Amino acid sequence: MDIPVVIVGGGGTGLCAALAVRDAGVDVLVIERDRQPLGTTSMSTGLIPAAGSKAQMAKSVEDSPEIFAQDIIAKTKGKVDQTLVHHLTEQSARTIDWLMEDHDIGLSLVEGFTYPGHSALRMHGMPSRSGGELMGALAAACETAGVDILTDATVDRLYVNESERIIAVGATRPDGGQDVIGCNALILACCGFAGNQEMVAELIPELEHATFHGHPGNKGHAVAWGEKLGASMVDMSAYQGHAGLAAGYGIPILWPLIAEGGIQVNRAGSRFSNEAAGYSEQAVKVLEQDGHVAWSIYDETRHRIMEQFDDYQQAKSAGCLIKADTLEKLAEQAGIAIEGLKASVAGTWALAESGEQDQFGRSFAGKEKLAPPFYAVRVTGALFHTQGGLEVDQDARVLKPDGTAFPNLYAGGGAARGISGPGADGYMAGNGLMTATTLGRLAGQHAAQSNKADVS
Repeated sequence: MDIPVVIVGGGGTGLCAALAVRDAGVDVLVIERDRQPLGTTSMSTGLIPAAGSKAQMAKSVEDSPEIFAQDIIAKTKGKVDQTLVHHLTEQSARTIDWLMEDHDIGLSLVEGFTYPGHSALRMHGMPSRSGGELMGALAAACETAGVDILTDATVDRLYVNESERIIAVGATRPDGGQDVIGCNALILACCGFAGNQEMVAELIPELEHATFHGHPGNKGHAVAWGEKLGASMVDMSAYQGHAGLAAGYGIPILWPLIAEGGIQVNRAGSRFSNEAAGYSEQAVKVLEQDGHVAWSIYDETRHRIMEQFDDYQQAKSAGCLIKADTLEKLAEQAGIAIEGLKASVAGTWALAESGEQDQFGRSFAGKEKLAPPFYAVRVTGALFHTQGGLEVDQDARVLKPDGTAFPNLYAGGGAARGISGPGADGYMAGNGLMTATTLGRLAGQHAAQSNKADVS
């Protein structure tokens, strides 16, 4: 079997790449290890940031690719490939408009709040604000476009010729049967290595006590193949953490409740950091607390904001939210020291009035004071996915250490280096999906064009 373009992985990157290949009239095969395309995207909120989209313009949002790029550079403290950042932010709106207009993906602008690091409303999501709904829409679009998807098949071998071209892949089925599939171009859209404990321990030792909350396919296959090929790999210590995984339930409690004025406290009822700096870097700070847990504290106003998210509805149904009319009752139910909790909440009230920053550098200016009824949820720090990987250029082509590109190898999503810098504190909400969808689209376009050039 020979296919012009083969894609390893049927998550957000893989399906976007496949749609782009089919838009060019070229045949493509997606090889997916699961029974249906899901990937890390399905476990996310499905929110994709973009600057300059038609959805933004319709709401008169003032934003631009340059502003978006500067937000990313500021969050990473400049420790990022700025050329790639500028290119991706310039391409981000095209990705959103393309998904909505060309493939009928029902995205809309998320309003009412901004995530830490973002200076404008630029998140685009499905009605339920869930990655599962986004993946369902992408799978339906692929079916309409004539994308072939081979499921229940795990790619475990790459065949490379003397010119460093990928000429085929080998895939194994659950019954042990094997397929060898030839290709003119290969796009690695498989996951990162967050589910490989040995790699995490070696490359990100600070996450020793973190709960892995991601797709089981995150085993580092792309990294292993890259090492054998001699590819350049960058920012291998980078990751997206999350400080709001409901302890014992495995449900993410998303960050708008913190960004809009909620706080996190430990067993003593004391705040221990600037929670609003970002949920990724906050994960390690939660893990440093007694029992590796903390409590997110908020109120009815933030509760109403959260009800638009499918994950939060699951948390409500699971019973992991605590609600009380007074802080005393909340502390008793949650097992938090009341004096510390009262002092922490009173501190936020004073900061909201004064407009000053606290000892951690957080400001509560412009935020409504926490008011009864109050809510609490016990959370722990989690590892969602890694951000380091194969270095790619502006067309998502995999690069060698000397900066030249492999002739027909592409990467995106968890397989490729992200735009979060070398650690956790550079991650901005949605940037994983922005790079996944945009690099997927760019990889598909370039691979299809190269195939046409080779044929002609």
